[in-house]
Amino acid sequence: MTKSDLTDDIKTRAAWLYYMEDMTQDQIAVALGLTRVKVLKILTAARQSGLVQIRVTSSLSHCVELERSIEKKWGIERAIIIPKPMDETRTSALIGSMLGAYLSDELADNMTIGLGWGETLNACLPSLTSSALKGVSVVSLLGGLSKVGTYNPTEFAWRFADKVGAQCYLMAAPIFAPDKAVHDGLMSHPGIVEVCRRAEKLDLAIVSVGHLNADSTLAGLEVLDQETLDALQKAGAVGDFFCRFIDKDGQPIDHPINERVIAVDIASVRAAKKKILASGGAQKRLGVAAALKVVKPTVIITDETVAEYLMTDAA
Repeated sequence: MTKSDLTDDIKTRAAWLYYMEDMTQDQIAVALGLTRVKVLKILTAARQSGLVQIRVTSSLSHCVELERSIEKKWGIERAIIIPKPMDETRTSALIGSMLGAYLSDELADNMTIGLGWGETLNACLPSLTSSALKGVSVVSLLGGLSKVGTYNPTEFAWRFADKVGAQCYLMAAPIFAPDKAVHDGLMSHPGIVEVCRRAEKLDLAIVSVGHLNADSTLAGLEVLDQETLDALQKAGAVGDFFCRFIDKDGQPIDHPINERVIAVDIASVRAAKKKILASGGAQKRLGVAAALKVVKPTVIITDETVAEYLMTDAA
């Protein structure tokens, strides 16, 4: 490969793999078909030129093309597409990191912020660098887990609020009530009514999408068993949107579990002044496409795989 063959795409991808995915120079050389010496020169030049600061500041041209295409097709104000990770298990962490960096420049005083949950959103916290803000309220959009885990909605909401110096409003109830009667009783509790009322006036909603495979967050945390997840898929569910299961058109499916979820109404999220949808990975492509239809986000942060799917006729 000659010097002229080292396109900006190759240089940016090499920088991404090294600084964002923690790959070694030898691994990058194999992945990109370069020599280790050339990889070293690319990385050195990237630091000297300012391409790499704390994060990669340039995007792959293919990702940029996808961003503009998705913005046009879906009527989105801003699309942010990360390269498809060499290690797909890091997709959520990388999208979350990008979300945190984006939010660091977007959060402002006197905001009311609604939060979904999940691995992707939780991963935004380390890169969220906003200093303490004034007059900010954080509202958790759904109930919590009785089994404490890394991705507990309640824990994520208060950690986010603590990071930005905000007041935090939580739904003091489980994500799923045992039956509709208990659900209706809980949703009429004054504390939960107050949370739902605040969620009707969101300046910013930050949400993600879950999938229904065996390695999903809901299955991993034993919130739902695989039999239930399989039944949801048979009923037409392609994913969950803050634990409301939706079909390919973004509509809640006709299934009893949607009558038991302790969460704000989807309409409240849709009515937020600004909405950020952060989610990716091949297993979530159907869910992301469905969520785009129902929430119509202002900003989407996802990966190449999902972005390419969103530009197909299937989406």
